[in-house]
Amino acid sequence: MRPVDAVITKFVDETPSTRTIFFDTFFEQVPGQFVMVWVRGVDEIPMALSYENAITVHKAGEATSALFELDECDSIGIRGPFGNGFGISGKNILLISGGVGAAPLAPLAERAASSGISVTTMLGAIKKDELLFGKRFETAGKVLIATDDGSEGRKGYVTDLLDDNDVDADRFDSIYCCGPEPMMKKVLDSSIIPEKVQFSLHRYFKCGIGVCGACCIDGLRVCKDGPVFRGDVLKDTEFGKFKRDGCGCKVKV
Repeated sequence: MRPVDAVITKFVDETPSTRTIFFDTFFEQVPGQFVMVWVRGVDEIPMALSYENAITVHKAGEATSALFELDECDSIGIRGPFGNGFGISGKNILLISGGVGAAPLAPLAERAASSGISVTTMLGAIKKDELLFGKRFETAGKVLIATDDGSEGRKGYVTDLLDDNDVDADRFDSIYCCGPEPMMKKVLDSSIIPEKVQFSLHRYFKCGIGVCGACCIDGLRVCKDGPVFRGDVLKDTEFGKFKRDGCGCKVKV
């Protein structure tokens, strides 16, 4: 449970608001697992590994902003990987990614493609220059793009690709989804068979090992029982409706 001291080796600016931080420590992981990242003097936050030795950070809150202020040769503390990851099954899979949700899905796409699995990715973002890991997904297979403003691909949400039958979800053996929770809830509420879809959830984690209960969703501990859940497990829960803040109080998603 003691954090590993990971020294930063380089930064890669992926989009105007997203940066990948590489460090000198490699972690064996199942795509979809998470690590607890300790920004000394600020906070400890959960993040997916986007590579075996990197995290991809979207600048949003205090801790992520502090990560943007670090320099090469600075260090961060890392615990993990924790939780369960995506279970790859079938020979023809679909990935649905929104925003920084591409971080855990890109390693999944690469691992599946290297095993001879056919990979199709629906990649969404607010605008063209916020699309994340497009080249990695293109190397793994077919990519369909949607942007809110129409600056790349289809204009609208990435889920619109399902609504308008640009993608026939029924023909895929398994589906994997990560992104903003309202987007994932829309996928869950679609006509896709819930058992076929695996969702990677983001919740407020304190311990990361299932002790504190800060991340609970209807009795499920997201850090321990997840963060990846099948759709049938999330059906008829508070998923997409409520989450918990730092004090444990329910707030609307």
